[in-house]
Amino acid sequence: MLTSGFHDVPNGQIAAVVTHLEMTTPQPDLTADFPATVTATRKRLSVVDYRALFRAIGEDWLWVSRLKLSDTDLTAILTHPDVETWVFSENETPIGLVEIDFRDAPDCELAFFGLVPSATGKGFGPAMMALAQTRAFSRPINRFTLHTCTLDSPHALAFYQRHGFKAVKRCVELFDDPRGSLFAETAAPHLPLIRKQSDDG
Repeated sequence: MLTSGFHDVPNGQIAAVVTHLEMTTPQPDLTADFPATVTATRKRLSVVDYRALFRAIGEDWLWVSRLKLSDTDLTAILTHPDVETWVFSENETPIGLVEIDFRDAPDCELAFFGLVPSATGKGFGPAMMALAQTRAFSRPINRFTLHTCTLDSPHALAFYQRHGFKAVKRCVELFDDPRGSLFAETAAPHLPLIRKQSDDG
C-alpha cells in the first residue's frame, strides 16, 4: 500500500492514476445519432488493421496494451464470440473504435472507446456511447465497467460520468514509457519524456 506523500517514479517509467467506473442500468433516453457521413459497423478486423486504428486513436494517450500482444493473442481476442469490435467511419475512413468485452460475465467491460485526433470535438462521442450502452445491456449483465486514467484526454472522465458511469475505485499504474520503442519519441507531447540514465549514454 502506498503511504501518503510523494513517491519517486523511476526514469523511463510512467505513473498514471486509474479511475474505475461502472453502471448497472443504461442511461435513459439514449437517442444520439451520427451525421449521415458517419457509419458504425461491427467488424472482425485483421490484426494489422486493428493495430493501425488502435495506434491512430491511442498514440497520444500512450495506449500500449494491444500493441504489446502477439499476433496469436490479439487474434484470439478479436475473434472471440464474446468480444464486439465496432468501427466508426466517416466517408468510409475509419475514425473511431468501441470494443465491448463480455468475457467476464455477468459483467461487461467497455474495453476501448476513442476517436482519431481529427474526429474529436465533432460531437460523435454521445452517439458512440449510446451504441456501447445499448450493446452492453442487450445481454443480461450485472455491471457495465470501464477504466480511464490521467494519461487519457482531460475530458474523458467527465464524459463518462455525464453518461451515467459512477467512479468506484482508484489505483496507480506504473509501466515502461513506450516512446522510442512502440511509439515515436514525439508522442504524447503533454507528458515529458524522462529517459533512463542508460539511455542518455
